[in-house]
Amino acid sequence: MRTLLRSAIAGAVAAGTLLTCGTAHATPAGPGVTARLISQTTIGDTDYVVREITVPPGQSTGWHYHDGPVYGYVRQGTLTHFHSDCAQDGRYRAGQTVREPSGPDEVHLGANLGDTPLVLDVLYVLPHGSPYAESVPNPGCSFE
Repeated sequence: MRTLLRSAIAGAVAAGTLLTCGTAHATPAGPGVTARLISQTTIGDTDYVVREITVPPGQSTGWHYHDGPVYGYVRQGTLTHFHSDCAQDGRYRAGQTVREPSGPDEVHLGANLGDTPLVLDVLYVLPHGSPYAESVPNPGCSFE
């Protein structure tokens, strides 16, 4: 999976144009959460986007879901992943990959519960024109 993800990211980077910084779109993301757009290309009706997401210690992405599958590679730190039922559904350390399924039934939050910045390389495979993430209210979880 790691080799496949790296190959997909490399292909998207090669096919796209290098672009500049932006902020993470899922809200309410914690203070200091940033995203740098690395590459974006459209093939048919599908957008392939590669971004670098940085989450400071003690912060999160905010609750959200995606309109297409998302694949992440943890470059630094540890990603703690929570599902909308408030259960932790994964803990991913540097060198590991994570896959997030798409759709409103797949609401989740990524958190950095560690003491070093979390850096993710993320590949979004989205219907053309879709946002990176669809923000949703907290489903009632109290760990934030």
